[in-house]
Amino acid sequence: MVRVRAGVVPVLFLLVACFSFQQLFASDDTVFYDSFDETFEGRWTVSSKDDYQGVWTHSKSEGHEDYGLLVSEKAKKYAIVKELEKPVSLKDGTVVLQFETRLQNGLECGGAYLKYLRPQEAGWEPKIFDNESPYSIMFGPDKCGLTNKVHFILKHKNPKSGEYVEHHLTTPPSVPSDKLSHVYTAILKPDNELRILVDGEEKRKANFLSADDFMPPLIPTKTIPDPEDKKPEDWDERAKIPDPNAVKPEDWDEDAPLEIVDEEAEKPEGWLDDEPEEIDDPEATKPEDWDDEEDGEFEAPKIENPKCVTAPGCGEWKRPMKRNPAYKGKWHAPLIDNPNYKGIWKPQEIPNPSYFEADQPDFEPVAAVGIEIWTMQDGILFDNILITKDEKVAETYRETTWKPKFEVEKENQKDEEDVQGSEGFLSSFQKKVFDLLYTVADIPFLSAHKSKIIDLIEKAEQQPNLTVGIIVSIAVIIFTVFIKLLFGGKKPARVEKKTTGPADASSSEEKEEEKEKEGTSAEDEKETAAAPRRRTVRREN
Repeated sequence: MVRVRAGVVPVLFLLVACFSFQQLFASDDTVFYDSFDETFEGRWTVSSKDDYQGVWTHSKSEGHEDYGLLVSEKAKKYAIVKELEKPVSLKDGTVVLQFETRLQNGLECGGAYLKYLRPQEAGWEPKIFDNESPYSIMFGPDKCGLTNKVHFILKHKNPKSGEYVEHHLTTPPSVPSDKLSHVYTAILKPDNELRILVDGEEKRKANFLSADDFMPPLIPTKTIPDPEDKKPEDWDERAKIPDPNAVKPEDWDEDAPLEIVDEEAEKPEGWLDDEPEEIDDPEATKPEDWDDEEDGEFEAPKIENPKCVTAPGCGEWKRPMKRNPAYKGKWHAPLIDNPNYKGIWKPQEIPNPSYFEADQPDFEPVAAVGIEIWTMQDGILFDNILITKDEKVAETYRETTWKPKFEVEKENQKDEEDVQGSEGFLSSFQKKVFDLLYTVADIPFLSAHKSKIIDLIEKAEQQPNLTVGIIVSIAVIIFTVFIKLLFGGKKPARVEKKTTGPADASSSEEKEEEKEKEGTSAEDEKETAAAPRRRTVRREN
């Protein structure tokens, strides 16, 4: 019996797994694959066209050691292309197109799609790749304004007209709105079926020959409206016409107004004709530092007239308006059926010269893979671009290259959301505290200290980390005022006794205390007089 060390078995298993994995990736079914583990320079060609000033970089995905092809600058056009060793036919069996993108800074306006180029005309070079370079398929996310879709566009040659037509997949999937890595997969089947997967989950299934799945349909209609056909001059499309025999009634007054004064209305009892709706604030005083020459004549702010609160109204009373019962508006003859009505005119149908029949699309082969985009965001990372003839190979790449990254990013995102959630809760709690403190500042017995309390609240809003200390300070102010109210109010008049010794000293001390209280009161009054210059309405956060 042969014994094997305990640590050898896992190592052997790992070697077998790695060997099998490499064999799978090296399968003949893998037509093209680029992991961007090595720099793209020398393998991909950046367009030399003047329009494309965006700089491509070989960069790590944020939070990973995995490299990708990165869009490094905002508001630029980018173009880069990779020629395949030989064109790939899309007609022979299943073909899978797959790649990863990560919108590390989000995507407000821009594309992150790939173009699978058909063989170019003689003399074409990768360095002149641009938006005019013909493609067979365009596939991937695009978002800007109302556009939010994962494109799948087939550029197909009409065998009758020879014209290449773009056929857009209808109701395509939307683009994930987060900043995580996502993998996009398009599976083209020999039975004309198309499947679009996002992160391995099927989001759309279509048939290339179905008129409902592509716009315009791949197979044109058999007939088209005759472009030479013209509508006859006497063709009447009006279903209804004004009655030519109708006559406006004699009592129809087109000038009668919609509303008239209600002559039956009576002024409510208690209406205060001589009272204005607003009056000057009697408690407002001109600040001490107010300069009439620089600031103009001081005007007290207006407040609602308290007399009008209980009265039905103030000021000049006017009768209200009511709808005019005689109002009829402009007269129009009633409509009757049009005796000459022939219906909505349409040109006659003729055979469509571009119509053809097909059992499957006449796909152009793919000779190169290109990225040609105009984006307002940077941080778009492309990775693991794959063309294969085996769905299992594509699935294996998703499980081994994309999913581990995605799981890590998803967990990190959850941690960030938890932190933001706690911070949001704290911010909401602080706002409620500030709202309460502003309410406290409006309590009448704190009026002498209102400006100081508001200063403290504003300081706390600007520096939230001081909130606890400032709450304590405000509490001390409230407590001090409360103590003064309980024990420091006006004392009853005393009958002075002519005494000597300690009694005189006590009397002197009491007089000194009274003077100090009078001084404090004078300072409080001075502070209150200046208060109107301060903000008395709390600031909304």
